[in-house]
Amino acid sequence: MGFRRTGLRALAALGLAGQVAACGSLPRTPYSAEQAAFASVPGIPGARVYADASVETIAELAANPQRRSKGFTYLALSGGGGDGAYGAGVLNGWTASGKRPEFTLVSGVSTGALIAPFAFLGSGYDAYLTEFYTSGVASELVASPNLANVLFGSGLFGDGRLRNLIDRYVTPDLIRAVAEEHAKGRRLMVVTTNLDSQRAVIWNMGAIAASGAPNARELFRDVLAASASIPAVFPPQFIDVTAGDARFQEMHVDGSVVTPVFTLPQTLLLRDGRIRTGGKAEIYVVINGRLEPDFEVTKDNTLSIVERSFTTASRARSRATLTATYALARNNGIGFNLTYIDEGAPKVPASKGFDTAYMRALYEEGLAKGRTGTFWQHTVPAAPTVRETASTLAN
Repeated sequence: MGFRRTGLRALAALGLAGQVAACGSLPRTPYSAEQAAFASVPGIPGARVYADASVETIAELAANPQRRSKGFTYLALSGGGGDGAYGAGVLNGWTASGKRPEFTLVSGVSTGALIAPFAFLGSGYDAYLTEFYTSGVASELVASPNLANVLFGSGLFGDGRLRNLIDRYVTPDLIRAVAEEHAKGRRLMVVTTNLDSQRAVIWNMGAIAASGAPNARELFRDVLAASASIPAVFPPQFIDVTAGDARFQEMHVDGSVVTPVFTLPQTLLLRDGRIRTGGKAEIYVVINGRLEPDFEVTKDNTLSIVERSFTTASRARSRATLTATYALARNNGIGFNLTYIDEGAPKVPASKGFDTAYMRALYEEGLAKGRTGTFWQHTVPAAPTVRETASTLAN
């Protein structure tokens, strides 16, 4: 979570110098709400839909007619900044256990979006996850912050370093591999936040990869960068779109602005033929963060209060999403599987969230869990106050 707290400090600086920042902002091509509603990515049909679109529209995005006779296995990867090292470790350990399945559908938000393509492609790509989260390359993202970028640019680290790092991994070979799996009926989805429209966007990464468009690799990379672009920390990504004869750019940022983790709407999941006909269905949710509250006497200053409030809201949103997903699974015979960072796992101050030693320790924590093959929880853990009350009554 170190990135996010750094972002809150950047936001505070923005608040103190808002008028100055406004003077330094770059002009954008204006467009209307009507144009926004009908905008599409040129040359790549079916590249994305809004998360609040109709069930029929989202169903077209998720459709996989080639796999109707097979089971349904869904992996959802949450946001969490440097804590994504935990999810990378879990996946690699799960591979080592020999129990990791091939996923029908993978979704990713923020750091989960960076993990998602490798998780989607399978164990042959595990080494890339290890490298990204433990080699120290990720720590480069937060080296040498520039406050001038906060005041006169659009992010504390506004030099394109996140986009450039992702570009190293989004190779033509990776794009081809994603396209091949998409053709088999598997689906890879990433969520970003369209700040102009204030709406979540679901990107069909397989359709982008398989489009053959000359800008497919660039768009694939930019969507991943957008989903992980924490506001005020990294600059937003601008996506070229058209609406009729108009051409303009949408501003996209971190997907976790709108949702900590993405699972398909209930109405859409239950339309899937494999679930309706009694085929085996499993949902696996990897939370790259903690769910349990951490007691702390909060310092009486603006930044501490804002940071603490953000962390509290983030965990509450994660718990609410998980509770809804669990209820869906339980009521419809779908297996529910959850993992998250335990309270006993290593902790560091907020400013050290992308420290390489910390990320390696979290990776090892996830790796050890994954190797057991039996690490999944099948319910959402009760809130501490509920557990404490139950324990008191029992005694």
